[in-house]
Amino acid sequence: MTKRRNPLDRYASDIAPGELTWIGVRPKRREPLESVSSTRAVATLGLEGDHRMVKTPGSGRQVSIISEEFIAQAAHFLGRDSIDPGLLRRNLVVKGVNLNALRRQRFQIGSAVFEATQLCHPCARMEENLGKGGVAAMLGHGGLCAKIIESGEVAVGDAISVLPPMDH
Repeated sequence: MTKRRNPLDRYASDIAPGELTWIGVRPKRREPLESVSSTRAVATLGLEGDHRMVKTPGSGRQVSIISEEFIAQAAHFLGRDSIDPGLLRRNLVVKGVNLNALRRQRFQIGSAVFEATQLCHPCARMEENLGKGGVAAMLGHGGLCAKIIESGEVAVGDAISVLPPMDH
């Protein structure tokens, strides 16, 4: 079976680069994220130190990503100045890149290669973590899920660059 080509592939080279600004891993399910300055992204598994690494091998939800721009919008909707990224239960925070434009694209952060697979919708935990209205504030701003295509190191400050589309 041939994989369908993404009709937006021809615009991928126009997506501006961004920067990785925060990394969080959760050693155990339902525990708070731990902020780290760097980690290893392991192909088909996830981020070292994160419980999902052994839980979902091969899945399209190995890593979750949100942008500072989405976080700022959610904070605005909640009437806050800011939101601690750890409360949002996403592994990576980026800035400067149009996050939704990365959907179904391959991109590099540090020496690791990722492929964005699907939207990362807010879960009911947002009400616990952000208070009443947390889910509503995050709707449409939950970020993306991704799988790791090539292992490598990722660190805060690394550039995010979109890679050319793969031939299908």
